[in-house]
Amino acid sequence: MKKIALLLAVFAFNFANAQAPLEEGGIQLNAGVGTSGWGTPVYLGLDYGIATNFTLGGELSYQSYNQNIGFGMGSSELKSSILGIQANGNYHFNELLNIPSEWDFYAGANLNYFSWTTKMSGKTYDYNDADNFGIGLQVGGRYFFNDKFGVNVQLGGGNVVSGAKIGVTYKL
Repeated sequence: MKKIALLLAVFAFNFANAQAPLEEGGIQLNAGVGTSGWGTPVYLGLDYGIATNFTLGGELSYQSYNQNIGFGMGSSELKSSILGIQANGNYHFNELLNIPSEWDFYAGANLNYFSWTTKMSGKTYDYNDADNFGIGLQVGGRYFFNDKFGVNVQLGGGNVVSGAKIGVTYKL
């Protein structure tokens, strides 16, 4: 019984000591899945605290989708895959809005590049030109269970992964 009480006390202590947002010089990893009109992206990102309430980050994403075009004997299947590289900057509103430390509310902008490849009828088409670059905006939030681990949700627009993302965050 004493061991169970000790484990519950440690668990409660970890929940009570959640700290957000990322401090200056801090690093956190983000990973998860998203939604878009072009398949389900999977992403892995990193944020770095550059100043109080400001972070810069990078992200890699991958998504694929299949689409049938045409009807009957004349139909073909398109198989597309999209690899994304993104840089982002965010302002964290915790201090300004007096948000409890286990929460992290942020908004910012991103610059991104997507390499898009489609295969149809045995031929490969690469869509790599100036249209593959874009800028977008995002708003999101995190909830930290302890000082290292949390969950995140983000909404964004202006790029190929426009939509929502959900995932986990781990502070290094």
